[in-house]
Amino acid sequence: MSAKEIEHLQTPHDWPTADRPLRVAILGWARLAAQAREGSGYNLNASELATGLAMSGHQVFYLRSGMHYNALRRGPFVKETETWRTIRCFSLYNSLNLSPAATNFRNMPQEASSPRDNSAVLAWLREVRAQVVHIHSLEGFALDLIGAIRDAGLPVIVTTHNYHYGCPQVDLLHAEKDCCLDFDGGARCVGCLGAPDPAKARRNRAILQGIERTAGPELTLALRQTAKLIMARLRGAEHPNAQLDADHPKPDPEAARGFDAGGPDHPGTFQHGLEVVARDKVQPLGRAPADANERFERSPEVHLRVVNEYGQRRRNGVDALNRASLVTPPSAFMCRAYQAMGVEPDRLRHVRLGQPHFDQINRRAQRSPFYNTRPWDPATARRPLRVAFWGTTRNNKGFGVLAGAIGLLPRELRQRCQFLIHAGGGDWGYRKLLSAFPEVSFLGGYDTVQLLAGAGEYDVAVLPHIWFENSPLVMLEHLHAGKFILSSRLGGPVDWIHEPASDGARANGGLGNGLLFPAGDEQALASCIERVARGEVVLPSPREIHEASTLWSYPRHIAAVESIYREVLGEITPTQQVEPKPQAAVVA
Repeated sequence: MSAKEIEHLQTPHDWPTADRPLRVAILGWARLAAQAREGSGYNLNASELATGLAMSGHQVFYLRSGMHYNALRRGPFVKETETWRTIRCFSLYNSLNLSPAATNFRNMPQEASSPRDNSAVLAWLREVRAQVVHIHSLEGFALDLIGAIRDAGLPVIVTTHNYHYGCPQVDLLHAEKDCCLDFDGGARCVGCLGAPDPAKARRNRAILQGIERTAGPELTLALRQTAKLIMARLRGAEHPNAQLDADHPKPDPEAARGFDAGGPDHPGTFQHGLEVVARDKVQPLGRAPADANERFERSPEVHLRVVNEYGQRRRNGVDALNRASLVTPPSAFMCRAYQAMGVEPDRLRHVRLGQPHFDQINRRAQRSPFYNTRPWDPATARRPLRVAFWGTTRNNKGFGVLAGAIGLLPRELRQRCQFLIHAGGGDWGYRKLLSAFPEVSFLGGYDTVQLLAGAGEYDVAVLPHIWFENSPLVMLEHLHAGKFILSSRLGGPVDWIHEPASDGARANGGLGNGLLFPAGDEQALASCIERVARGEVVLPSPREIHEASTLWSYPRHIAAVESIYREVLGEITPTQQVEPKPQAAVVA
């Protein structure tokens, strides 16, 4: 890396520089420069890891697959697309596997093995002279690529951000609604997702991207929208704008009451005439048993059963991980889950996440004059308890569970709360559903910068996911901010959230850092909110939350990953860990 490139990257003061820089190849499917805007938390972690390595002096190369197609060239080829933060980014064109994984759901044979694509990747690795390969997502690649890279003599680290290797839906979430404890050897996978024919999808992407290269993105978008309107008319469907009439609010049924509030027996709700309809896609979400984690971990006979190509796919995914040098899930639960699916225990290592914005949030909390102050007490409160949801309205995040819980709260309890919803995406259906409750505020999407200011908006966070979450960034953001969390008892968060009086709560005098409830159980979540609002649970100060939480700083995460690279290259032993300078670490 040249001096000019390092200067352009603006390496922070005191950031450690590697004595022996490495050439690192990172694989994924999303555009690295898009960070969380494409690929969500997985890509944000991969992009910031690549940045940290580059700041340390390592040469980092990135390859994505399954997104770019070119009808004018046959077969796979790799093309350099951009340089971002000194990281050279490439794309594998014409991959037989589509990404993201949901679009590849009907392509199991190619996902199992694709020698022609693997050859193109191996040629690229030789070209960039990679010394170590770090896979953050294998979507868009074949599962046997890991073994092919190892056979070529390169070490491979696989960081699993989801369950792609054991589930083509990636979240172990059947039909996007139910936690999948038994995939029935693959029989339950059939019809789980609707997906295009892979050959047609590849062809359509090639045509569309060819038009975009010629006409530009704006004109291409206009042509696509025009084509959709024409196809809708040919099918006899209404013009999309005609459906807006259904959303026109009806007259207020209480219009004649004026200032008459109705007294203490009034439910305190408002009727705006906004009806939830099918196109709003507000679906009932599944419930998971309270011991879903334990059931998944102790059922190896379930995971090893094979009845069709989807059952074989789980075997293929596990075999692929067993070819890796190391598999490094960010949560201890995911280590146990993959072990239950057949990954060798010695190949698994829990490596916690660290992000620059985590550290910013943590420093903001410590610098606050309220760092040692407990945020809310019903006995002295002069304002509502502020309960927040940060995330998206996608089913797996479980926002519908919170929406249902709000409707179950008694009036006097609900009116002692204010619910702040930071959620991007299609939220209009949920806005209509919750329009009856004036205690609910929808604040739209957000970015990492807004998270810093947002920490001052709320007292309690809700994490109502319905899938086996790994190490959700939003959970870590809440903990770094010093916030008490009401979380589904499902997946990785169970290893971080310690309820009052539990063994994990001893670090802060038994207060803990959250409450757990069975995933999908609206009544159980409503009960958790009620316990906090009535003062049955003490809300700890940000300092006390930090004391009860195991958190890693960004420098520590980068140092840990670099240590793993040195280990698989044979430069150090597993017991020799590279730690950041003490002043650079934020240890809570």
